[in-house]
Amino acid sequence: MITALRDGEGRLRGFGKVTRDLSERRDAERALDERGRLLTHLVRAQEEERRRIAWDVHDDTIQSMVAVGMRLQLLAAALPAEHAEAVLRLNDTVGAAVGRLRDLTFHLHPPGLDSGGLVDALSEYLEQFADGAGLSYDLVPNLDEEPPPEIAITVFRICQEALTNVRKHARASSVRVWLATAGQGVHVKVGDDGVGFDYPGDAPARRGHFGLIEMRERAEISGGWWQLHSRPGEGATVEFWVPAVRPGRP
Repeated sequence: MITALRDGEGRLRGFGKVTRDLSERRDAERALDERGRLLTHLVRAQEEERRRIAWDVHDDTIQSMVAVGMRLQLLAAALPAEHAEAVLRLNDTVGAAVGRLRDLTFHLHPPGLDSGGLVDALSEYLEQFADGAGLSYDLVPNLDEEPPPEIAITVFRICQEALTNVRKHARASSVRVWLATAGQGVHVKVGDDGVGFDYPGDAPARRGHFGLIEMRERAEISGGWWQLHSRPGEGATVEFWVPAVRPGRP
């Protein structure tokens, strides 16, 4: 910055020059962009593998098991009643396994991840999740804009794991997912009204809670943070923040 220097009578006496060294700032921006590119590659690779597994299970394994079930039904119709009952029970077992596999494919790659944004994907997932778990749910989105795709997937996956824990352990009747834009990132809370538990901060590492470890690692790899708040009888809340700055944006 160049500034004219004048004396008391307003006569030009010279110029003053101030130079700012932006090297450190530019290095930080380059590092942030590089981290963002690495995160993008990692998330895309993970999601592509999930998508491939989901398609393989749906198009191969599930279809084969459905065919087995149809043949069991035909066999049962041709057998005497005392043998048909056992075959039909086996068919019921196959049908239950098909149902679990369909749930697995939805968990691996929900359709909303491809067709809509973060809020649409979470809404669709919550609807099916709540119906299957017998829970009521509330989704509160306060996002100023759609986050970059890799951050949207990261947020979705952490929420998905948090909801899985609610279904497995919380014995809750309702769950609430809250999203908001905060500090150039996405701030999220997933809370339930379940039984809760006494949670020391190092519980995931000491007790092998791999779902909790996975959530924390996803948030921290993205450059954010993750916390769990819970007390016995007061439910639990997973809270995290991840940066959502697009590459090249100051």
